Amino acid sequence: MPSHTSLSSSLFTALTLTLTSLPPTIAILSPLPLIVNTWSGPFTSATDAAFLSLANSSNALDAVQAGCQACQNNQCDHTVGFGGSPDESCETTLDALIIDGETLNAGAVANLRRVKDAIGVARHVLDYTQHTLLAGEQATQFALENGFEEESLSTKDSLKTCYGWRKNHCQPNYRLNVHPDPFSSCGPYSPLLSSISSTTTSATSSISQPHSSSSNSQQSSHDTLSLIALHPSSSMAACTTTNGASHKIPGRVGDGPIPGSGSYVDSTVGGCGATGDGDIMMRFLPCYQAVESLRRGLTPQQAADDAVRRILARYPDAKTGVVVVDNRGEHAAAASGWEFSYSYRSGGMERTEVVRVKSLNEDEVVVESGSLEEL
Repeated sequence: MPSHTSLSSSLFTALTLTLTSLPPTIAILSPLPLIVNTWSGPFTSATDAAFLSLANSSNALDAVQAGCQACQNNQCDHTVGFGGSPDESCETTLDALIIDGETLNAGAVANLRRVKDAIGVARHVLDYTQHTLLAGEQATQFALENGFEEESLSTKDSLKTCYGWRKNHCQPNYRLNVHPDPFSSCGPYSPLLSSISSTTTSATSSISQPHSSSSNSQQSSHDTLSLIALHPSSSMAACTTTNGASHKIPGRVGDGPIPGSGSYVDSTVGGCGATGDGDIMMRFLPCYQAVESLRRGLTPQQAADDAVRRILARYPDAKTGVVVVDNRGEHAAAASGWEFSYSYRSGGMERTEVVRVKSLNEDEVVVESGSLEEL
C-alpha cells in the first residue's frame, strides 16, 4: 500500500498538472464597488441589497450583512433563513458567518435556534466578543442578551416537508452504521459497532449525501448564500448564511459558519464564497485555499478551479461551487456535480447580472454571462 507521503506527492503532482492545463482564464473584471455572491434567481435580492448598501457609502462589512439579511428575510429558495431545511426533529436551525477583510476578524453562529437574524447575531459575535463562533442553545441565549427576538423558525411548509419525510420512512437521511437500517427505517437508532472498521474506508470515499437515489431532489439547485463585497477603498468583507441540509441530524453544523470554508476574505488579495456538500467542503477549506492561491499569484479562475479540483481528487461526485474575487475586481467561478451560478453587480450597473458555470465533471469550463431577463 502506498505511503501517505507518496499519496500526497501524487495528489500534488496531479493537481499541478491539472492546473497548468486549464483553459485560458475566463473571468470578468468589474469596476468598483462590487458585490459577488453564490447563486442566482431569488439570491439576487442579496446582490442588490448589498450593492445598494455599498453604493450609499456604507463600508464593506455593513454591505455584506445587508445582503445576507435580505436573503434571510426573503427565505431565498427556502435554504436560507427561517422556514426551510428542517432537521430530523422537524426544527429549522441556522448557520452564519461574517468576516472583515481588513482585520480577518470573524463572527459566526452555528445551529442557532429560534432567532431569525443569524447574520445579525454573527455580527454581534464579531463586534462584541473576542470569540469567533458560538453554537446551539448558548448562541440563542447570547442573541437574546443582545436584543434579538426569540420566535419559531418553523413554518407550515417546513413542518409539512418534515412530516412527509417521516411518512416516507425517513428517506433520505444521513445515518450510517446504525440499527435499524437507515436506508429504510426511522430511528431511534443505535450504533453497530462491529461494522465501523469494515465501512470506514468506503465511507471516506463517498460524498456526504443522504441515502437513496432521491437525495439529489432535496436540494437540487441552491443552498448556501455566500457573498463578497469590494469597496472602492479596496476594503473587503464576506458573509455566509444558510439553514443547512434538509433532514440533517439535530446538532449538525455544515461548512457555512466555518471561516475558510463557507467564505473567506483578505483585503490584501481577495475573497471567496463557496456552496455545496458542506460535510465534504469543510474538510478542504476551499475558500481559504482559493484566497491563498490568489496570494501565490494565481488568477481568480485558476484559484477557483484549483479549489474544486482538490475536492474532486478525493470525492469525484461532490457537489461544489466556488466563486473567487481578487482585490482588483476580477471574479470567476468553478463547480462540480451540478450547474452552478453566481450573481454580481458593480459600479455603473443598473441591475444584477448572472454567470452560469458548467460543472468541471464535464471536463470543461464554460461560462455564459447575461442579464436576468436573458437568463
